[in-house]
Amino acid sequence: MTHKPLSGKRILVTQAGEFMGPALCQTLADQGADVVANHESLIDIDKPAALLAEAGEIDVLLANLALPAPSTPAIEVEEDEWQQVFAALVDPLPRLCKAALPNMIQRGQGKILLMGSASALRGMKRASTYSAARGAQLAYIQALGVEVAAQNIQVNAIAQNFVDNPTYFPPEVQANPRFQERLKREVPLGRLVGAREDAEFAAFLCSDAANHFVGQVFPVCGGWVQR
Repeated sequence: MTHKPLSGKRILVTQAGEFMGPALCQTLADQGADVVANHESLIDIDKPAALLAEAGEIDVLLANLALPAPSTPAIEVEEDEWQQVFAALVDPLPRLCKAALPNMIQRGQGKILLMGSASALRGMKRASTYSAARGAQLAYIQALGVEVAAQNIQVNAIAQNFVDNPTYFPPEVQANPRFQERLKREVPLGRLVGAREDAEFAAFLCSDAANHFVGQVFPVCGGWVQR
């Protein structure tokens, strides 16, 4: 019988129909996990706690948060855009973690993995709002990771870009010759990272083989950033 590294693990995936959600749910299930796929918006202040209460005991919280990235020049960004992006990407994260951690602390084990963005690690024109929100996510994960590490809870993040997914690189974008030229020019790998490739790395970080990573941010972007 083939060993499945996530057998016995119960993993909650948020926004399961967006960003990396579909690939994550499939890959995690293939590796033996009991996947709790949630498709609801988490913008409401009480929703994350209600979601965790409904999900029950989980081994891993996989925070997959996304919204289409605005491309507004920085001097034209209005208050509404800033607030909406942070409400979707940043505000739900501490609420999710705060709701998930008490049970993990009580059990003396657990993992939280954020599907974040490498836009926080390299300057991008016309992406100030989105990059700032993604940067706030990564800073929170690093701080939380070192805070709970001694309680055998691992909190880490994947910072990705140029990964095949329906939210940021839908088929019509990938088919655009200008995008294909940009890909060859900016990404040393010369192609998009496959959704399955990314999801398999996420699955590894959800497994017991990754118990030694603490507050780490792992770029997955084909060499677009290298730190």
